[in-house]
Parts: sequence; structure tokens; C-alpha cells
Amino acid sequence: MPIPPSESELAALFSRLGAPDPESWARSQVLEGIPQLLRYLFLKAAWRNVASDDDTSWMRSEIDRANSRPEEPYAGLGLGLDQCLRQGVDPVVLNEMFRCAQATMIFGIGYLLDGANFSGLDELRDVSWALFQTDADGRPTGPAIGGLHESVLQLDPSGREMRPPEALRAIASRNAAIDAGRG
Repeated sequence: MPIPPSESELAALFSRLGAPDPESWARSQVLEGIPQLLRYLFLKAAWRNVASDDDTSWMRSEIDRANSRPEEPYAGLGLGLDQCLRQGVDPVVLNEMFRCAQATMIFGIGYLLDGANFSGLDELRDVSWALFQTDADGRPTGPAIGGLHESVLQLDPSGREMRPPEALRAIASRNAAIDAGRG
């Protein structure tokens, strides 16, 4: 699919894709030459791998899988979740912790895709990589798709940019008040 060349067509595409502030994404691509559509598509796909903000049902399947195959890779997640829930940790709190870890990983991978940093290792000074759009034969086309880490929070599907939900902010306020009373 060819990328629309005009700002208005590109903004309409961003809008259909659900991008926040589609005009800004389109304007940046057209005026600055930044491959914003590709950045957006990569990050949107990455966010699909993050636990949903309001659904903790994934925990049960992780626990069941781990309990049936505790020696398998990643079983530690289900086993740890099971222990936390048995000890009374709120599933909403666990879900938020998990989402934060996942979003942090997207940020780290986005930053890593901007290239290697092997400072102090002279023999690796020419080693690097980047993310590129490719043609049908797999050859890179256009500029590198960089700066992904800069837009991770903007694309949080919850719209909170990974800030704690209201319930967790209330818990933090309560805990702060308790701590202040102890001092």
C-alpha cells in the first residue's frame, strides 16, 4: 500500500487507524520527513501485546498453564501470580504492575532499535542496526524508523499514558496519609 502523500489524506488514514491527534502525526511526516505512519503502526502493534487495562482474566490462564506445566518457560509468571493472589494482592494492582513492565519493555526496545551502543569496545564501533520499511524483496526503503521510545506513552490504549488508574491513586493517597500520621 502506498503511503498517502498529502497531509490531509495521511491525517484521514491516521484518524481511521485511531491515532490520537492524527493531524499532528500527518503534519510531522509531510513537513519533517519523519516516517510517522510506520512509527505509529509499529507501536500500535506493540501495544496489542500489553495486557488490557480493565481485564485481569489473563491471570487465570497463566496460573492454570503454570500449574499444569511448572517446568516450562515463563511458568514463573503464573506461579508468582498464584502466590500473590493467594496472599490477597488485588488483581487490579498486579495487572497495573504487569502493564507497566510491558510498556517499559516497549520503550526499551524502541530505544534499542535506534542503534547499538558498544562504548568502550573499539572492535564493535561499526556494529549497528535500525528499523526500516522494506520493499517486497525485503530491501530497506526510506529513512530509518527511529525515535519509537518518544511515542510509547502517547499510544497507551487506556489514554492515561501509563499513569495509575484512579483506584491506585486513591490507595497511594491513603498510604501517604497513613505514613504522614506515623511521622
